[in-house]
This record gives sequence, C-alpha cells and structure tokens, in this order.
Amino acid sequence: MKPGLKSGSKRAPRLAYTPLNLSRYLVWTGFALVLLCAPLVFTKGAALSILSQIGTLMIFGLSYNMLLGQGGMLSFGHAVYSGLGAFFAIHAMNHSGLHVPTTLIALVGGVAGMGFGVLFGYVTTKKSGTTFAMITLGLVELVFASSLMFPGFFGGEGGVTTNRVRGQAFFGITYGPQIQVYYLIAGWLFVSTVAMFAFTQTPLGRMLNAVRDNPERVEFIGYDTQFVRYLTLILSAFFAGVSGALSAINFEIVSAENVSAIRSGAVLLFVFIGGIGFFFGPLVGAVVGVFFTVMLSEYSAAWQLYLGLFFIAVVRFAPGGLSSLLMLLLRVVKFGKFARIRTPLLAVLSCTLFGLLGLVFGIELLYHLTLDAADGSVVTLFGWRFDTHSALPWLATAAMLLLACVGYRTTAPAYMALWGEVNADIAAAVRRGAA
Repeated sequence: MKPGLKSGSKRAPRLAYTPLNLSRYLVWTGFALVLLCAPLVFTKGAALSILSQIGTLMIFGLSYNMLLGQGGMLSFGHAVYSGLGAFFAIHAMNHSGLHVPTTLIALVGGVAGMGFGVLFGYVTTKKSGTTFAMITLGLVELVFASSLMFPGFFGGEGGVTTNRVRGQAFFGITYGPQIQVYYLIAGWLFVSTVAMFAFTQTPLGRMLNAVRDNPERVEFIGYDTQFVRYLTLILSAFFAGVSGALSAINFEIVSAENVSAIRSGAVLLFVFIGGIGFFFGPLVGAVVGVFFTVMLSEYSAAWQLYLGLFFIAVVRFAPGGLSSLLMLLLRVVKFGKFARIRTPLLAVLSCTLFGLLGLVFGIELLYHLTLDAADGSVVTLFGWRFDTHSALPWLATAAMLLLACVGYRTTAPAYMALWGEVNADIAAAVRRGAA
C-alpha cells in the first residue's frame, strides 16, 4: 500500500489539461478565408474558371497523396476513379428520372469512384511496390480502351456533355454563373480537405504510415498490410470521384481523356512538385500545375518543355518538393536566422532569374524559328519584337545564359556554406531545447 492512502480507499482521479491547438484552428480559418476571398482578388478575365480548376485539381491531388505520400503506393492509374466518377456524375445530371441536386452531384461521383475502388482495388492492392504501379498502369490503359469501345456510356471520342443549370433555382442559385460554380467547388474542397486531414489522424491513417515505412514489422504484429492498403485506396477513390464530378460540373463535358494515363501522370507530376511528404503539398502542386497547363499554355507553345525543365529542377534541387523549401525557409525565419542568409540568397535568386529569362528567350526564339517560320521571322516577347534571322537576339541570349552561369557559380558556394552553418546552428538549438 502506498503511503498516504488508507486501506480500501480509492485513488482520486487525476485531471489532465490538454492545451487548445490554436495554430491548427488558425490555419483552417485562414484556408477558409482564402477560399472565400479569392474571387474578390482575382477578378479579371477567366480567373474564376482557373480558380475552379485549381480547386478540383487540389481535391484530386490530395486523394492521390493518400496513396503515394501517406501509403507509399505509386499509382499510374488514379485517373480511373476520378474519370469514372465524372462519367457517372454527368449521366446522373442528364438522367431525367434522377433528381439529384447539382450541389450533391459530387457525392454521385464519389460513390461511383468508391465503387470502382472496391472492385479494382481488391486486385491492385494484392501487390505493392513496382508490381502495384505496373498493375495500375495496365488498369488505366484497359479503362481508356474501354471508353472508346463503349460509346453508349462513354460518348466515344466526343465525350458526354451536359447542362449544369438544372431544375428550379434554389435561393437564386442555378450554377449558371461561374462564381456559383466556384463557391460550390470551394465548399467541397474545404470539406474534402478537412476529411482527408482527419484521416491522417485516425488509427487507419497511422497504420498506413507504418505500412509505408516497415510493412514486415506491421505484419509481424498481426496487421494485414494488404487490407490497410485496400481500405485506403477505397477512400482515396471516393475523393477522386468527388473531384471528377466537380470537374464535370465545371466544364459540362467528360471525355475519354478523363480516364487516360496522361491525366494519371499529370497528377503524379504535380503532387511530386508540391511535395509528397507534406499534407499541403498537393495544394501547392495544383497551383503550379494549373499555371503551366492552363495559363502558360495560352502564351507559349513550349509550355510542356518548361514543365519538364521545372520538374527536373525540383527533383535536382528540392527532392522534397516546393513544400520542403517553404518549410525550411519558415524554419530559418522562426529561429531568427533569415537575416544571415538574406543577401546571398537574393544574389543566387537574381542570377537564377536572369538565367531563366535568357533560357525563355532562347526557347521562344528557337520555337518560332522551327515551328512558326511560316508566320514570318519576327517574334514578340514581353512586348518587344525580335527578328529570329538576326544574330543580335541569339548573341544576347547566349550572353545572358553565360553571365547567369558565371554569377551562379560565383554566389552559390558561399550561400550553400552559409545555409549549412545556419541549419547546424538551428539543429544545435533544437538539441539544447530538448535537453
């Protein structure tokens, strides 16, 4: 018997105080405010349409990162679930006997995606690693071929069209104006993001991380790793279907491209650029993806080349994605060390941007010379006219690239050395704080 306790007496319950995670509430509130206020900031041209595309791609990217980032499952066929969800959603919109409100059409796509996740996931999750990736690649090719073989459901090469203005207006909401479609997508984006983040805090989400890191140990303690991957793929397919249905509402058309390997590869590319090791990485990747595929493609025929070069640069210099760079800089700012690296960082960035400008000039000149020669030898870049048959633009481009390379080679070593010192100081401060 412990001292201070009489025989037969009960220990008084201990009260534990859990502090309120104020920062998390601030982040979610800030995220909601950004979604609400974005149309007030971006008001010109097709800004609302671009914001809507970013929203649907964010949901798609987050659903994919449930597999890749949290579960280590490299899939080349995730577009199957978003695409099939989009087809079922658009048929639900066109079916006169179904009276599903447009606001809830996303659930039709989600349930359809989940259904195919149950069907296909049982086969694909039997294996992991490279085998899983190859099976998903075969699956997306199978579904894409089927989309051309069954035009009654898939609409053939022309796809299936719809009209999102259906039924009676509800409090004036018809989803005819793009602003109403944006807020519909923004609402589903917020709900889906909260739900997918909540999944990471569940026992299943924690076990999925364990399956990713050490599947042998997970099996040793009695868990079925295949079943964990299977359940995760089903949930991921649900959110992919939601994104597909919202895309169908936004564009009012779904085609075979929605279930193609190209779309699966695109989401893999954008999620990796954003950062698979961070929950918000796909959000960053979606913004970058829409910038290259929608905005930049309006101005340059070489947008795919730029996207490829950007991806190579991310893999080379930031293998953790853009989110890793952001978090590292925030870490430096948090510990009050940014002033030490500010000047050399600006020097490196200046040389890099100068080199990028020269690279863009060279690529655009070359593209015009080889692909658009029939339109004449003069090309307009940044408001200036250049003659591709003249030596001056080429010499200026070469000089810009040469100066940028020399400047980078001069400034980068000092910056990298200082960056290492700053991070060593931060690591030492963290160890002292832990001690």
